Amino acid sequence: MDEKRRKLKRLIWIAPLGIIGMILFISIGGLIVMQLWNWLLPTLFGIRMIGFWEALGILLLSRILFGGFGMSGSGRSRGRSGHVGDRIADRIVDRVSDRLDNMTPEERERFRTRMRERWGDGPTKGETQPL
Repeated sequence: MDEKRRKLKRLIWIAPLGIIGMILFISIGGLIVMQLWNWLLPTLFGIRMIGFWEALGILLLSRILFGGFGMSGSGRSRGRSGHVGDRIADRIVDRVSDRLDNMTPEERERFRTRMRERWGDGPTKGETQPL
């Protein structure tokens, strides 16, 4: 019973501190967005200055559209194979690898020569490089 009371007392102190910390973190983020916006955009693009609440709205919108909410260990996207760019690159590598596997040695060498001519130096004729 004594252990439960200590945990409860600890929770009573930690919960408010956590809430205060989150409010402080969000406030600082809003102030940073507001200051950066008001410093750069009116001068560069002639856009009007914004207030704190508008900055918080922009911060929230940008997190939703571009960044998620920073919970790196959870979320649906973590269960998938990664970012879209990674998946596209993996598909390209797989397709090129499949095509190279189906080529004759002469076709493969011709392909590598064309790639070296187009994109720069690569392995020489005697060298092999896995794709």
